[in-house]
Amino acid sequence: MKKNLGFEIVAVAAIVLAFLSSGIGATEETGRPIVPAGHVELFNGKDFTGWTFCLRSNANPALTWTVTNGVIHCTGKPNGYLRTQQAYRDYQLTVEWRFVTVAPKADNTGIFVHMQLPDQVWPMCIQNQGKSGRQGDLFLMEGAESKEHKGMDKNTPVPMHDKSNEKPVGEWDTNVTVCAGNSVKACINGKFMNETTECTISSGFVGIQSEGGEIEIRKVFLEPLK
Repeated sequence: MKKNLGFEIVAVAAIVLAFLSSGIGATEETGRPIVPAGHVELFNGKDFTGWTFCLRSNANPALTWTVTNGVIHCTGKPNGYLRTQQAYRDYQLTVEWRFVTVAPKADNTGIFVHMQLPDQVWPMCIQNQGKSGRQGDLFLMEGAESKEHKGMDKNTPVPMHDKSNEKPVGEWDTNVTVCAGNSVKACINGKFMNETTECTISSGFVGIQSEGGEIEIRKVFLEPLK
């Protein structure tokens, strides 16, 4: 009897260790925002340490989000997101990503900043649009508001100032979101695309959206404001 109990304890410990090493839930959750003092790699190239998941119908994250050869892969289904467990404010966020699937269309994704709790599909936040052909639009989601968006329907974006600056599907795009105080700027592949000011939220978690588009992400990092 004692021998069996000892075996069960060892087995449970092994399961817990495997869960923690996967990076899911391995970092303490904190909504107190910090200002990056230097370069901060949000993706370690190995697993989802420092991140958490929210998917529609409480779907299994492992079927949507994976890491292979130092690259995050997202199937785009079901709808939901991956977000940091740490909240931030006043930073420049860079995400290097690309669409994997060309046919029938590259479809949709997005970058979330200033994400608010509770986790739900969708959360209050500001989205730097990732939809193919529309990267650089800014969405004020689920009650978030700004000077340029005031009076618009929540599903209407603040449109980018110029035509899309995206690369052909399959090539890597660099999506930069600059969060300074209560303003948010969007830059795509080095070109300024959009800005919204007097936002009603100015800090929160950082996230990447799962919304139909099959994507890969190779870099996610923060830098101090320049």
